Amino acid sequence: MDLIPAPQRAARNADGHLSLDSGTGLEAGPGTEGVARWLRATLGAATGLPFPEARDHDRRIVLGIEPGLPAEGYRLAVTPTGAELAGGGPAGLFWAAQTLRQLLGPDAFRRAPLPGRHWRLPLVRIEDAPRFRWRGLLLDVARHFMPKEGVLRYLDLMAAHKLNVLHLHLTDDQGWRVEIVRYPRLTEVGSWRARTKFGHRASPLWEEKPHGGFYTQDDIREIVAYAAERHVTVVPEIDVPGHSQAAIAAYPELGNTDVIDTTTLSVWDTWGVNPNVLAPTDTTLRFYEGVLEEVLALFPSQFVHIGGDECPKDQWRRSPRAQARIAELGLADEDELQSWFVRHFDTWLSARGRRLIGWDEILEGGLADGAAVSSWRGYGGGVAAARAGHDVVMCPEQQVYLDHRQDPGEDEPVPIGFVRTLEDVYRFEPVPPQLTEDEARHVLGTQANVWTEVLEDHARVDYQAFPRLAAFAEVAWSRLPAPAERDFAGFEGRMAAHYRRLDALGVAYRPPAGPRPWQRRPGVLGRPVDGPPPIK
Repeated sequence: MDLIPAPQRAARNADGHLSLDSGTGLEAGPGTEGVARWLRATLGAATGLPFPEARDHDRRIVLGIEPGLPAEGYRLAVTPTGAELAGGGPAGLFWAAQTLRQLLGPDAFRRAPLPGRHWRLPLVRIEDAPRFRWRGLLLDVARHFMPKEGVLRYLDLMAAHKLNVLHLHLTDDQGWRVEIVRYPRLTEVGSWRARTKFGHRASPLWEEKPHGGFYTQDDIREIVAYAAERHVTVVPEIDVPGHSQAAIAAYPELGNTDVIDTTTLSVWDTWGVNPNVLAPTDTTLRFYEGVLEEVLALFPSQFVHIGGDECPKDQWRRSPRAQARIAELGLADEDELQSWFVRHFDTWLSARGRRLIGWDEILEGGLADGAAVSSWRGYGGGVAAARAGHDVVMCPEQQVYLDHRQDPGEDEPVPIGFVRTLEDVYRFEPVPPQLTEDEARHVLGTQANVWTEVLEDHARVDYQAFPRLAAFAEVAWSRLPAPAERDFAGFEGRMAAHYRRLDALGVAYRPPAGPRPWQRRPGVLGRPVDGPPPIK
């Protein structure tokens, strides 16, 4: 059946097919209205079929909620007289509809019907449910801005692969991408930089033109609503206390003004770990509380990501105000000062019914009980967090940073980072084997990260993300055997059909045979290549 991700149980009931035509009705039970709308809008556009309300139709698609199934689990049965889709909840039913779409063939992924197509479903019975509840993708829209239409497109691509968390990296040294009404300079100043460095850190050249953009609050509301219709949760990231030069450029009082003249700072135009970090002052705390008040009103997600990574402490060591704060709080050092900063926002978010999540550096100096950890520097942070009783999302850079190169060949465009092939991603295991059964329960799931220092447009994002995101989606959803025992040859066989789905969706993926001529190393705007792995 060539389904991706692979279902738990799937079997053909018999030879033959169920044919769909203009008379095929759609019967939507209570609680299924959202999925019915999606089926009529999306499959209706691709097939040209109206899917009218089922009454006396000989053939019908029946949608229902069956509480006995897991919330994201589903059952799909196709017989000669119709198809029945049942989900444990609306999300499970939606994933059943995504499977139905795959069964219809690649042209079901188009936006308008092609002439001469006949629509048939194989006679099958499928029972399925996900392994993890957090099946995520990070999109870094701070380094290179992705317009709203691109984000909506990626939500559709995520839904097609049964991924359910979009981690939206909204702020960094190189750009602030979300409108904050009470602090308009964050986008007036912080959303644009004068130029952008080609390639990566060692590159000596810049593209001498402004780059930027931001999402209005209505844009964010639209993105969140569009995601919710596809059962995807959008988790915002607002970086503190490092990765903050864009905010300091807009509001210089946020920086360590007793160490440097922050009024001379602009939005950063290069990559790397930036020494200009937020000052640990009450002014900074109140400012970011104001930011987060507006963020919480826009994003209903349980989790809010605060970054917390790669925060150099040199300015704090030299800052009389920072040292006075350390003494006032009775802290041991600057690491504990960062921990105090993170704990403040953990308490603030908890009081508002939300949960803080941050990169694994937030473990340094101690972590508040309710906080969760995104483990990016390998498995170590996730293991330490789970053993300390913290929930974890596994996203180690060595396995699932999709901006890293896909092949050691010289023709890879801007071949930065570790070589991670399609097979490498397919053999990624999110749960470290050294965790006990109780500790492993703290692994909420896993996430693939797409950082955009060298991904200047949607075609470059597509090339880095696909087809590896399809392999990652199977790892996140399916209950696969141990990495060494996984049937990668079988996965490649199913990908032969999946590439045609990606073609229909217009995804500029890396072909299995290697880059197309226009995707090769010399063709990326003439940009030079360098070697160091990317940083966040």
